[in-house]
Amino acid sequence: MSGTFSGELEARLDNPAQPHQVQRLRKNAVGLMGVLFMTVATAAPITAMLGNVPIAIGSGNGQYAPAGYLVATIILALFAIGYAQMAKYITATGAFYGFISHGLGRVVGMASGIAVTLTYIVFEAALVGIFAFFCEDLLASVAGVHIPWIVFALAMLAANGILSYFDISLTAKVLGLCLVLEILMLALMAFAVLLHGGGPQGMVVESINPLNAFRPAEGVVGANAGIGLFFAFWSWVGFESSAMYGEESRNPKKIIPLATLLAVIGIGVFYVFVSWMAIAGSGPAEAIRLAQDPAKAAEVFYGPTRLYLGEWAVSLFKLLVVTGSFACGMAFHNCAARYIYALGRENLFAFLGRTVGRTHDQHGSPHVASTAQSLIATAIVVAFLVAGKDPYADLYALLAILGTMGILIVQALCAFAVICYFHVGTRHRAQAHWFKTFLAPLLGGIGMLYVVYLLFANLSFAAGTAAESLLFKLIPWIVAASFLLGGSIALYFRYFDRRKYHIIGSIVMDDERQGA
Repeated sequence: MSGTFSGELEARLDNPAQPHQVQRLRKNAVGLMGVLFMTVATAAPITAMLGNVPIAIGSGNGQYAPAGYLVATIILALFAIGYAQMAKYITATGAFYGFISHGLGRVVGMASGIAVTLTYIVFEAALVGIFAFFCEDLLASVAGVHIPWIVFALAMLAANGILSYFDISLTAKVLGLCLVLEILMLALMAFAVLLHGGGPQGMVVESINPLNAFRPAEGVVGANAGIGLFFAFWSWVGFESSAMYGEESRNPKKIIPLATLLAVIGIGVFYVFVSWMAIAGSGPAEAIRLAQDPAKAAEVFYGPTRLYLGEWAVSLFKLLVVTGSFACGMAFHNCAARYIYALGRENLFAFLGRTVGRTHDQHGSPHVASTAQSLIATAIVVAFLVAGKDPYADLYALLAILGTMGILIVQALCAFAVICYFHVGTRHRAQAHWFKTFLAPLLGGIGMLYVVYLLFANLSFAAGTAAESLLFKLIPWIVAASFLLGGSIALYFRYFDRRKYHIIGSIVMDDERQGA
């Protein structure tokens, strides 16, 4: 499929006589609910709760972990307000890439585009690791059968590739089913605790006082509230993916901003409530004790579930952790494929325009980019297998940290790009707003920088046993190299091919031509 986009007239192959028809994704393929399903699926509520909350409790802010989630909700909501305003004026598959290119210029935009593409590429491989780990553990505990984790990993990679080959609406339906089930499971546990008036110490309302978010876990030597806050923010990674479905959604100028705000605030309120009820159900002291032992950490959630609902609910919980991690990985696959496609269709390098920059004639999907992502993710997973690494402690932990570092930096840049887009120069001053396009993204951007600081300050802790590996030591350099590569590509075209340079980050659905 092809379509008319801003920047299409400039997009040419190396032969000037042959115009490059900019490819487009299938229009009107998904509505608000479809975008919401795919956006929230990347945040993986059940995986985020079972994976991050126990760490926040045991080594971070203890019983005050829900307060940390509340603070994160406020900061991310501020960021999302500015992000949503940008989405009203720019609709592009390469969300961060397009936004930053229009706000901070093409050099910073391309640097961010390459970096964020890398993050989504490794995020899928990371989720494949944790999915395979959960599958292996579930089958061993329920049926006593041991199947090597790589079997589950390859099955998930194949499923992601097949589903993403077709119309995006098919993926939305699969993700929607998985997402609804995992949210219902978490809500079932939380409301069971609420209806029983909490656990041994009642409702422990001090757990949701935002001022307590900065207090370390009581009675835990070496506890650091910053760890709790970082893992709270980590639980949202992927919410920004809403904007990359703009070209495929109905009425994107309305749907994407609404989906972004609903996802951020909705996820935040849900996280605060579920984590609060888990602590209340177990009791603060018991929750902290359980969270200290990685082998028992999940009991922070399984314990109240077993007590108030029964063992059947715990078994269902474990099953939905598997489907939830699958949904998250598939959502990240779609994100990575769309970023690869967005970079490819600009035709800066002709072979990319002819391959990953194409869409399927019938399904309107970025099928070549999706296949490329499947091959890359498979190569990463197999490399970890050959190296004898663990799917959870190594594959998931290291790649999740790498991706999180990259995406947090890009999010901060995006917040400041919103301010520049609306307030620097005169072109968009009429759409500027003192709060929506200045104060909110400013506070959100500062908050993002604080989270980046928390990540660097707690990097070794977040990596756990993998902190001694070579890949861990290379993570900051890999992220820096991705930014440097993108910036170098943009500078090359700036000085040697101005025609192509002006295409960078400019392909949007609007008729306007913006850029730095």
